[in-house]
Amino acid sequence: MITRSPLKPALSAIVLGAASIFFTPAVLFLAPASAVAATTATPSTPAGLPDFADLVERVGPAVVNIRTTERGRASQAVPGGEDEEMQEFFRRFFGVPVPPRQGQPDRTPKGRGKPSPQQSEEEVPRGVGSGFIISADGYVMTNSHVVEGADEVYVTLTDKREFKAKIIGSDKRTDVALVKIEGSNLPRLNMGDSNRIRAGEWVIAIGSPFGLDNTVTAGIVSAKARDTGDYLPLIQTDVAVNPGNSGGPLINMRGEVIGINSQIYSRSGGYMGISFAVPIDEAMRVSEQLKSSGRVTRGRIGVQIGEVTKDVAESLGLARAQGALVQRVEPGGPAEKGGVEAGDIIVKFNGAAIEKSSDLPRMVGSTKPGTRSTVTVWRKGSNRDLNLSVAEMEADNKVAKKDERKPKPEQAVNTLGLAVVDLTESQKKELRLDGGVVVENAEGAAARAGLRAGDIVLRLNNTDVKDAKQFNALVSKADPRKAALLLVRRGDSSQFVPIRPTVQ
Repeated sequence: MITRSPLKPALSAIVLGAASIFFTPAVLFLAPASAVAATTATPSTPAGLPDFADLVERVGPAVVNIRTTERGRASQAVPGGEDEEMQEFFRRFFGVPVPPRQGQPDRTPKGRGKPSPQQSEEEVPRGVGSGFIISADGYVMTNSHVVEGADEVYVTLTDKREFKAKIIGSDKRTDVALVKIEGSNLPRLNMGDSNRIRAGEWVIAIGSPFGLDNTVTAGIVSAKARDTGDYLPLIQTDVAVNPGNSGGPLINMRGEVIGINSQIYSRSGGYMGISFAVPIDEAMRVSEQLKSSGRVTRGRIGVQIGEVTKDVAESLGLARAQGALVQRVEPGGPAEKGGVEAGDIIVKFNGAAIEKSSDLPRMVGSTKPGTRSTVTVWRKGSNRDLNLSVAEMEADNKVAKKDERKPKPEQAVNTLGLAVVDLTESQKKELRLDGGVVVENAEGAAARAGLRAGDIVLRLNNTDVKDAKQFNALVSKADPRKAALLLVRRGDSSQFVPIRPTVQ
């Protein structure tokens, strides 16, 4: 594994995925009749502006709506309330379920599933996203976070046909998932070449923002390779992408898919003029592995890296700031066995130049495990070629197992709805944490905000959490009239989550 340290966000605000959300009728507004008449009175587009109508008509049938369900207790969240908004806000980072609203009709297809009155759990709506068909026999591409944690996935075409889908596989690192529906002669989209895109060219996005199926938005490519992640540079656009657009295609003027709409830059959770898409070339490579084996294998060499600053480059005699600074070498890993040392600057991998540190994880990750590779390092004023064998990257470490819905009754639940326990010393060492508590059970306000078993609470308001005793004491002293702000870690991501205590 290659990690970057210190961790620093690429953007100053929150980067949200266009995660799933249910359609709220209250957001619809009707234009005055005069405005409609004025609009329809213009039969053609102004000179110099593109007309997307024919393009949309051609590619639209291959874009699908994806809704997911899970088996669990129905929520008592108030429609449109703060808790519901926080669930959606939390979805992109941690993939938590979005429970149904009170009074929301059951959209589960008739005849599917066999719930009984005696069962304590039932199939409830979880969320809505988008996807697109890539083959006539029913393979559908979408985002990993759209289907993550779902018990059932349903795909609806523009002609209103609905299919129950099977998840073939998903990859969190690239946010790509592949699902399969049973069909033949289905409409499909052609794949483009994301390497050929140019900043400034027109593109469109089709998806289901806020549950509004087959919504078309247009804009331009703002940047070709925006560095926002370790494993792939994303396409930046100014196309309007909102919750529910996740997994939908980004399409060029030739009707080819060049990306999968995946994330937005936002301080509010809504569109603010910047959106990101996974390049289709990388997505197709991932989907081929998912199709053949259900998982993605990546290479690793076992180093922790950082950026090479101008000052460091000048001090070490490098002509310019380039490469990846080795900050730590994993004991017994491929890099150590190959002779890589802390303080080396990796300037090439298999002969390809490393311009910035984020290039290295992508190059190594795309290398087949077991491959003999050459790493060129800058050490003590000269380059050295070192040979090593690339290992396979392990699966993401998880503090909690899949069975998250089994509460442990021996742990008391506090006024936030959380039952927590101390982190073990081995967990602290593995996660590189000095403190924090592990959520054993989440209910009430905490559950509605999206917390679940296995989450790690690092901070309450402005106080670092040391252990369960201290955390529960802080909660008991909190003002019940104010929301408690928790810093929560799940996997490799951390996010602030406000929770309003439940008055006992």
